[in-house]
Amino acid sequence: MPTTHFHSCTLCEATCGIAVTVEGDRVLDIRGDDQDPFSRGYICPKATALADVHHDPDRLRHPMVRAGDDWFETSWDAAFELVAAGLKDVRRQYGKDALAVYIGNPSAHNLGLLTFGLPFFRSLGTRNEYSATSIDQLPHMLAALQVFGNQFLMPVPDVDRTDLFICLGGNPAVSNGSIMTAPNIRVRLKAIRDRGGRVVVVDPRRTESAALASEHCSIRPGTDAAFLLSVMHVLFEERLVRLGRLAPHVRGLGTLRVVADGFAPEVTAAATGLDPEWVRALARELASTSRAVLYGRVGICTQEFGGLAAWLVLVVNALTGHLDEPGGAMFTSPAIDAVPLAAAAGQLGSFGRYRSRVRGLPEFSGELPVSVLAEEIDTPGEGRIRALITSAGNPVLSTPNGARLDRALAGLDFMVSIDPYLNETTRHADVILPPTVHLERSHYELALANFSVRNTAKYSPAIFPRAPDQRHDWEICLELATRVLGGGSAVRALARRLGPEALLELGLRAGPHGLRKLRGSLSLARLKKQPHGVDLGPLERRLPGRAKKIDLAPRLYLDDLPRLRARLERQPADELLLIGRRQLRSNNSWMHNSPRLVKGKPRCTLLIHPEDAARRGLADGDTTTLSSRAGEIEVPVEVTDSIMPGVVSLPHGWGHHRPGVRLRVASEHAGVSVNDVTDEHFIDELTGTSAVSGLPVRVGVVSAADGSPAPAALTSPSAAERA
Repeated sequence: MPTTHFHSCTLCEATCGIAVTVEGDRVLDIRGDDQDPFSRGYICPKATALADVHHDPDRLRHPMVRAGDDWFETSWDAAFELVAAGLKDVRRQYGKDALAVYIGNPSAHNLGLLTFGLPFFRSLGTRNEYSATSIDQLPHMLAALQVFGNQFLMPVPDVDRTDLFICLGGNPAVSNGSIMTAPNIRVRLKAIRDRGGRVVVVDPRRTESAALASEHCSIRPGTDAAFLLSVMHVLFEERLVRLGRLAPHVRGLGTLRVVADGFAPEVTAAATGLDPEWVRALARELASTSRAVLYGRVGICTQEFGGLAAWLVLVVNALTGHLDEPGGAMFTSPAIDAVPLAAAAGQLGSFGRYRSRVRGLPEFSGELPVSVLAEEIDTPGEGRIRALITSAGNPVLSTPNGARLDRALAGLDFMVSIDPYLNETTRHADVILPPTVHLERSHYELALANFSVRNTAKYSPAIFPRAPDQRHDWEICLELATRVLGGGSAVRALARRLGPEALLELGLRAGPHGLRKLRGSLSLARLKKQPHGVDLGPLERRLPGRAKKIDLAPRLYLDDLPRLRARLERQPADELLLIGRRQLRSNNSWMHNSPRLVKGKPRCTLLIHPEDAARRGLADGDTTTLSSRAGEIEVPVEVTDSIMPGVVSLPHGWGHHRPGVRLRVASEHAGVSVNDVTDEHFIDELTGTSAVSGLPVRVGVVSAADGSPAPAALTSPSAAERA
């Protein structure tokens, strides 16, 4: 007899409510939950693919041990013993720092990994901890730490009440929001225009979000900080600065006035490609619109001035009076609040407490930039990484110069992966410990609820119980902690019995909504009675009480401005700049084994403007080489005027052609990995964040669309010839 269960999609930050109809162990249907108070029935195509993951014949359900190129199943006890012996041996011989950890971004959607996995990884005591943070949002978190004193104090656009939404380096129509949990953002953006407001997208590509906007303006990749400084210049020059009620609490205004003086729009125009008068008009509009917000995302983070750009987004919102105001950049009041919890745990954030062994890049909040992971493995010497744990990540496809990392992983003494697939990264592991997947585990948005455009809470029990021969990821981490670190057996036994729900209950009771007796105390029991979720109201003013400080001019950023000035003095080279792009039916590298998500026209194509294509003898459908210092790949060309001249775009997450991978559907739609071209040495020197946007590249014809070879004069040099 079919039954319907209510859950949340955990494939992106939108956290849409879903209604899952099942019969026995089979998923019959997945639809949007019309009664979810936040998503209101909306889902994107990815949600239905949760059924594909659940039923995927390639998904691992038992521990796997590698012997040469062969794999065989083993028992959980044998696998845990093998892993514990391998990790303890490396720690004993070479010290704690010889063991590294890499944590992928699905961890942010996983209650068990957040409550048990992250504490275990930190308890290993290694300096060599890495995550997707340094190829995603590190500059935003650093800006929150520097400006407000807490890495989790990242404001989000109050998109449901704004009248001017300026989007810089983001594509929320595809991402469904990023550090902006906002299901059905298309409807939310349309609502801005319907109430007489404006949506402005500033991006090198005419994105899906730009198609919904009132206006789109192209900007040269990597110049967002210069653009924002020009906006700040106009605000001071035309006396448009309005701090509002936060004025008594803000520091650094005089310093900012001096900083802005040298960045007039006319000065930065040669670098940004933006019309100075357009920049001035936009600055005036932002200052004069009572409910307005500037939003910047991945595109401003993953470039060589990402730290400055993320800081300046906060600065401009503050200078125009839109920080912590309705319709502006506000702070969520989540049911379980990460801000006071981080303060209580002494985890406000840190920067530069130590540096990487080889290149000397700074740590952030206990992690090193992932751009140094390969060199820390393959560079001989004391402190070299000898063993690696990966959890919910595929860094061979998701980090810069993945080909180098691919080679480096083969040289490790020991590697273990907590992952349900044998993929491009886990094929190097000695042991794979496969956890349960989305519909087999309970869910609560512990992390992403802190960055939601509305205050909500929802708990979803597992739809399918885990089988006796399966393990949840939190159970895997707890068992490894016991066997590798030892001690505390009674505490761990209790934790095993209680699970993540016990910590969830404590967090809800201590949170801002758990203490509001007049509304009814929020508890896990109450959430279990509300399977569609609970609406806790719109965003509220939280400053100054929520922040330790509001310092708009931290010394860290002021010291980095000369580097930007030097860059502006150089004339733009006649070169192509590479940017990435996200796709609605793709989620990094880990959903390409779903038939329904990869069907149709191939999407791993290189976008190039008609003028650039003509200059290089390229036509739509041709195969081209795309090359950089790091490497070279061959990719089909898609000629389109949606990309600005001088820029090419390739999506990330593809490249499933490597041998030894057990992803049948993905291998049939392999594509190429953009991270075989991105350069681990092309970084934001301030933060260490990988600069995968704005990378100089070259292209050249390999074969025409009709299959004929390219003329020799049009073919790019090979990697060997360039070397």
